[in-house]
Amino acid sequence: HVNTWLHPRFIPSHLPVVATMHHVVHDPAFAPYRTRAQMLYHTLWIKPIEARVLHRANAVTAVSHYTAKQVAAVFGHHNVTVIPNGIDTDIFRPGPDRPPHQPFRLLFVGNWSRRKGADLLAPIMQKLGADFELWVTSGLRDWRDNTALPSNIRFLGRIPTTEALVRIYQETDALLFPSRLEGFGLVALEAMACGTPVIAGKGSALPKVVKDSITGFLVETDDCDAFAERAYQLKQDTALHGKFSHSARHDALARFSEKNCTLEYIQIYEKILER
Repeated sequence: HVNTWLHPRFIPSHLPVVATMHHVVHDPAFAPYRTRAQMLYHTLWIKPIEARVLHRANAVTAVSHYTAKQVAAVFGHHNVTVIPNGIDTDIFRPGPDRPPHQPFRLLFVGNWSRRKGADLLAPIMQKLGADFELWVTSGLRDWRDNTALPSNIRFLGRIPTTEALVRIYQETDALLFPSRLEGFGLVALEAMACGTPVIAGKGSALPKVVKDSITGFLVETDDCDAFAERAYQLKQDTALHGKFSHSARHDALARFSEKNCTLEYIQIYEKILER
């Protein structure tokens, strides 16, 4: 069972292969967020490797319907089984019941990049004002531009452990996730498993993770007013916030538990071995 970026020389020739595609970096929607060096690396090195792995594989899976669609569009490979990323719901779990914080506490988890919508955070928080605060973690790249940021944004830095990240999810009231492009949206799922409602963009794979008006809100990408309005709605309506929190946890258990996703892979393994 391999990631599609693994060079075929490392794949044993005598074993059946399941290849999983997590994110198609050759998706045209990804182009605005790549440097020229990344584009060359993806085109000249990664794409030929992925084409060989997909051809070699006995079964191909993708973590979302959006990613499966891109596999078909880019590589012409249509026989793709969608199995979402699973999550350990014993680790990612809600904390003690509590009312929302005052000020209402939002959370952003991920790289400070345009693809993740980090450039939208300042205008959203400016609109929300002093009754809201945003906690921001750093991802693989702890980078920010020199633009002055509103005082209601608090940077937490790199979170050292999974346990520490879980506590942050538990101690915030909603995940603010204005990402423009996701192959799946694992951050949204982690938040949901912790009972944290999600306010996310409605593009790419996110509508298959976040159920609009059930486990959170989906809004038009780049619409800062809509993000702010939904955050304000969750702050004002504590009953709605509690309903979303409960539904988010329940949905994570029902659709994305690590156990269920593992069983789906086992079924694929068994089918291959029976051939």
